Amino acid sequence: MKIHEYQAKRFLEEYGIPAPAGDVASTPEEALRISEALGGGAVVKAQVHAGGRGRAGGIRLVDSAEEAGRAAADMLGRPLATEQTAGTGVVVRAVLVVERVDVAQEFYLGITMDADQGVPVVMASTEGGVEIEQVAEDAPEKIVRVHGDPLLGLSPYRARDLAYALGSPPPLVRPMADITSRLYRLYTEKDCSLAEINPLVITADERVLALDAKLSFEDDALFRHPELRDLADPTQEDEFELRAGKAGLSYVKLEGGRVGCMVNGAGLAMATMDMTATAGASPANFLDVGGGAGEEQIAEAFRIIVSDPQVSVIFINLFGGILRCDSAARGVAAAAAEIGTRLPVVALLRGTNAEEGRRILADAGLGVQFLDNLSQAPQALTEALREAESQ
Repeated sequence: MKIHEYQAKRFLEEYGIPAPAGDVASTPEEALRISEALGGGAVVKAQVHAGGRGRAGGIRLVDSAEEAGRAAADMLGRPLATEQTAGTGVVVRAVLVVERVDVAQEFYLGITMDADQGVPVVMASTEGGVEIEQVAEDAPEKIVRVHGDPLLGLSPYRARDLAYALGSPPPLVRPMADITSRLYRLYTEKDCSLAEINPLVITADERVLALDAKLSFEDDALFRHPELRDLADPTQEDEFELRAGKAGLSYVKLEGGRVGCMVNGAGLAMATMDMTATAGASPANFLDVGGGAGEEQIAEAFRIIVSDPQVSVIFINLFGGILRCDSAARGVAAAAAEIGTRLPVVALLRGTNAEEGRRILADAGLGVQFLDNLSQAPQALTEALREAESQ
């Protein structure tokens, strides 16, 4: 679950991590008043769940309160499109107005999970203000990594080592290490999947400040933090992902894909997506209905796939275990009868009651092309895409 920068800023304050003064505004008048309180000069930042705001015009430096109000008026209620947003962008419903600071040096500081080692990894770089993915691709040697311990946390000496490795001025090594330790504590105590400060800056007057913060929380751990659910902003979520979440489905919308995939099991979903790519197409989504999905969940999954205008072909790849193939097929058939679709359907059903599932889908009038194994998928999908193009 993602939250806005202004919400992340409040967590930084809770954990004693210094950040520029400021507040959130939902109207131009509020932005003007906040800027006045800051002395006029300020930074006005659009609040959306996406990076790249500066390049898209979502971050403005202003010299007066009146200019802050005009900047907010330009942003609020309008979509902001960045390289991380889909389509025409995301509507800005709030702006963060913060003090301007004289920056002497910028750093990146982030914490996430190292999947290979199964422990949190702290990453830092002198390339602050740049997306860490770009740094990893262009200059991986500029990223310093240290690992925390699941029981002991992040040792103070490791935090100091990180500060030294970044070339921090000696008087600021301890403040840098302290911020790293506090961010690590925030990451672990709040069950974050990502805790990021970008940039973390040294100012001309030798303060260390978090200029921008991004926090994402692990969905599966929210039961331990029910208060965090109130921070979610549904207006920032993809329509299909929001529907899927309410239905208890694991769904991720993918841009540019034409094959809508319905799969049970994350590993099988990845293999299905690979086969889709082998066919010269791209998956329109990652969708794992799970091992214990009911007929209504399957029906909603099918509705979501069909609702996506970029989908040209539907690929159903299910292995019956706890989820029986006949039960899944009834869910698909019910949704198809309800909404109607002429999209070509390719299906591979194996496991419990697979033959019964095939019979139900065949009787549903979907014109399903059935497969015997996954190796047949690329050719079948290629033919189905060709069929879709001819319609």
